[in-house]
Amino acid sequence: MSDRIASLRAHVGGPRDGALLRYSLGSALLDAGHAAEAVASLQTAVGFDPAYSAAWKLLGKACMAQDRPEAAAEAWRQGIRVAGTRGDKQAQKEMQVFLRRAEKRITGS
Repeated sequence: MSDRIASLRAHVGGPRDGALLRYSLGSALLDAGHAAEAVASLQTAVGFDPAYSAAWKLLGKACMAQDRPEAAAEAWRQGIRVAGTRGDKQAQKEMQVFLRRAEKRITGS
């Protein structure tokens, strides 16, 4: 694992643990090709802050990296709802595009 991942993991469970730390760890894990660990970290991030639209978006990407389009679609649906209530139009639009792609993959069309 990279030094960045090790550094982020060192803060897990400490006073800095929270949505941003878990999002950052999930992002680093996904970049390093560890999708399953990224999913777990990002699920924890949205557990800390269910209104964290960027974490929902990345959670969907991590699920897709695991070839789990149904899980990705569900993450993006939740993210779209969250982004809509927060007025995060750009994230909402991006996740709508990702969701359509995932739904096509699910249905095979």
